[in-house]
Amino acid sequence: MKDLTQGPIYKHLISMSVPVLFGMFVQTLYFLVDLYFVGQLGGAALAGVSSAGVLFFFVMALTQVLNVGVGTLVSHAVGRKDKQEASLLLNQGLFISAICIGALLSLAVFGGSWYFTNIAPDEASLAASLSYFYWFLPALLIQFPMTVIMAALRGAGVVKQPMMISMLALAINTVLSPILIAGWGFGFEMGVAGAALASSISASIGLVLLGAYFKMRESYLTFSLKGCVAHPGCIKKIINLGLPAGGESLLTFIYMSLIYWVLSDFDASAQAGFGLGARIMQALFLPVLAVAFAAPAIAGQNFAAGNTERVYQTYYQSAILTCGFMLVINVICVFNAELFLGPFSSDPSVIEVASVFLGYVCFNFVPAGYVLAASGMFQALGNAWPALISTAVRLSLFSMSLIVVAVQVDFNIEQIWMLSVATVYVQAIVSFCLLRRELEKKLAKQTQPCENVQAQTS
Repeated sequence: MKDLTQGPIYKHLISMSVPVLFGMFVQTLYFLVDLYFVGQLGGAALAGVSSAGVLFFFVMALTQVLNVGVGTLVSHAVGRKDKQEASLLLNQGLFISAICIGALLSLAVFGGSWYFTNIAPDEASLAASLSYFYWFLPALLIQFPMTVIMAALRGAGVVKQPMMISMLALAINTVLSPILIAGWGFGFEMGVAGAALASSISASIGLVLLGAYFKMRESYLTFSLKGCVAHPGCIKKIINLGLPAGGESLLTFIYMSLIYWVLSDFDASAQAGFGLGARIMQALFLPVLAVAFAAPAIAGQNFAAGNTERVYQTYYQSAILTCGFMLVINVICVFNAELFLGPFSSDPSVIEVASVFLGYVCFNFVPAGYVLAASGMFQALGNAWPALISTAVRLSLFSMSLIVVAVQVDFNIEQIWMLSVATVYVQAIVSFCLLRRELEKKLAKQTQPCENVQAQTS
């Protein structure tokens, strides 16, 4: 357990962001490693893997409920020095994850083929999507227990050891990918299915190692089968807090699916280029996401401890860091977007689509950075619904506008990216207004008792 209510906030942000950054870097590299080797198989294979990767956002919508709910509530329990409550939250999170695994497995078996049939531009891309998805399904299911354990540890201030385990899993994935995709060394070539199998094997090993670490080294949080028995009150708290963040990821899944559906009217290179550009953008966002994910634990502990000024300082400093990082990334993409794309595809049409995508959307990076910082603060304050509202506003504007322009005779791909940029600025404004109101409402409740005590003693 790490006490985040003492010491310089910027040091806590940096010290916690670095391990989180590596952990998220590992998660993103699962896809980048796959994209590198799959890109050598052609545009249809790359389009298929990219479209299958969109389902990761659907899984993230579910895991984010656990990630935010468990992580934030554990940080509050740690701030109150309530060890028993923190452990109960961990165990109830694992119970929820077991339910989610069963539901997702059923949905994948009965609905996976229908989903990919409706977004695939051609038969070759459809075959690649289905082949990748079913072999990748175990890796998706494993995300649930891993998310719960890592969120609980992060809420308790422990991030270094889980990061090291994730790095080891990445190394295993990196070694297995060329062997299973291209048949290096053993001549066992599986194509896109090999990429998915490599991720599933490495994720399985990562879960085993994370469980072993938790059992042998973690002393503050404890796992017990008795604690995994359904506790309605605790489950309700986790879901109520995490549901808005999960809703954000679900809206992202809808956003990505809508774009893939519109791009299905073009050739496979359009989906392949968008998928490649989106993955590169996700990788570039990692420093910003690391700060945004570290901030709720810091602000959450201080909020629970009644340190109002430190909550405000966490907000200010995290917003400066996220927007500053985004500005740097913006400049890089304006002048050197192609630099990131070459290793993943040799198809000029794919590179062109991805390059144009990054060239447009880089202009929404700074407001997107603020949105991430604001979302982190909503989580820390125990009310993530405003973050969901701002995302819903953006998606509604984007979806309605895209449907209108997509049926026009002169419709082109660039119009999609321009609509995306414009709606992010609207989202940033909505997030700012909602967060300002939330800070005034929640923190005023903490300062008022202090003022009353001072008045009584004077």
